[in-house]
Amino acid sequence: MKSTWRPILDYLQRNDRSEIWLLLAIVALPVDGTTLGIYAPFWSPISPALFAVYCACNWRLLRLTMHRYATLFAIPVVLVVLSMPGWTVFGLHANAAFMSLTGVLGALCTLAALDIAFERKRLDWRPLVGLLIAAYWFAFAVGVVQWVAIRLGLTPITNYFQHLMYRPYLNADSPWGGGRPQFLFAEPSYIGMHLFGILLPLSWMMRTRDSIYAARLRHLIVVFAVGAVLMQAGTRIVIDSVVALIVVIVESTVWHEPAKRLRGVVQLIGAGLLGVCGVLADSRLLSIAHHGAEGDGSFFARIYQSLDPLCGLLAHPWTLLTGYGAGGIADACRQGANQAASILDGMGMDGAAALNFANSHTPNTVWTMCAYTSFLAEYGLIGLALLIGAIIRHINARQTWNKTMVCWLVLVAYLYIQCENYAFAAIPLLIWGADLIGGATRAPHTSVAAPAEA
Repeated sequence: MKSTWRPILDYLQRNDRSEIWLLLAIVALPVDGTTLGIYAPFWSPISPALFAVYCACNWRLLRLTMHRYATLFAIPVVLVVLSMPGWTVFGLHANAAFMSLTGVLGALCTLAALDIAFERKRLDWRPLVGLLIAAYWFAFAVGVVQWVAIRLGLTPITNYFQHLMYRPYLNADSPWGGGRPQFLFAEPSYIGMHLFGILLPLSWMMRTRDSIYAARLRHLIVVFAVGAVLMQAGTRIVIDSVVALIVVIVESTVWHEPAKRLRGVVQLIGAGLLGVCGVLADSRLLSIAHHGAEGDGSFFARIYQSLDPLCGLLAHPWTLLTGYGAGGIADACRQGANQAASILDGMGMDGAAALNFANSHTPNTVWTMCAYTSFLAEYGLIGLALLIGAIIRHINARQTWNKTMVCWLVLVAYLYIQCENYAFAAIPLLIWGADLIGGATRAPHTSVAAPAEA
């Protein structure tokens, strides 16, 4: 305990008080669904704002970071330029545009904070991993308390979280599927984003640097995932866990050795069987298997929430290139709703759902639940290609391509299919951690360096 918390106390006792913002941001990473956070259509994070404050406090070092990641920091300017045609034709929704662009800036602030703290200031990041582990254990404990309160009918506790959470799922009458613990996340489906977008990559980074923290991360991931499944927190965690397990098997197996290759194949078969068991054990997945997309309302909603804006891009082909502009998802939904309804009707599904979704949401409340759909709707193929190209370019420039890096990239790409939050920490962590995963030569720094002004 002393070795874990002593460096944290050292940070607090330094002359450079900006480290307090870094510590708070790390503690708040699992907290993205409360009314205490910053409003966004589907989540309310705290950490991106705290990382931004940390960057502002270290503005001299921020300039060096922006130079290192110049291509990525140019992206917001490009997105504003791409937005201008859409704003001209369909109008500028200032609040929605602000939320979209600040989401992108939030991701850049997270990346910059990591670089400032651990590359410029040379801080020891191992104790901060311990702090993050403690924060996620606390989030898991909150979920257990929520689950117990739901099962025992402890109304004071469920009512407390009813007021604390931005989109509460605890009460049975929740319009989003109640009676489920959501921990401190925006919704239960984000469990996999946190476990496999943040904690699992961290365990890979710590594997060759600190075996104790790597083991603690693995234990946390397993307990959190199994606990969430047993508490029936959501359907997506079942699917995400199977996908992550397959990725872990692929990443950890030495495929060129026959004996280990055979073991890896057996493990993949076992993961596949586990996935089948998950489908059979989960009522919602079983309903989808039997009745198709409309077998589960949440799954069907994800289809028409993306189909509306994608059809909107086809309604005005030039928007395929530049999108409808920042904050223009609602315009894309309205323009494509009729075509989306026709497609669903032609497939024997309820096309009216697509129309209702487009007509019942404003630019400030609309969401798609898919990062690719949202980004395409707002910034078009040009914006999406530039973003992906900038990420790949940075990874390639660091010469970090290996099996672990490829598995990490594939896993993150999968996770964002059902997460549209631009400021989520998974992509910034991927970009920053590319050097650590690839070379495996840079050990975490073991001392607290001089203040930023030095």
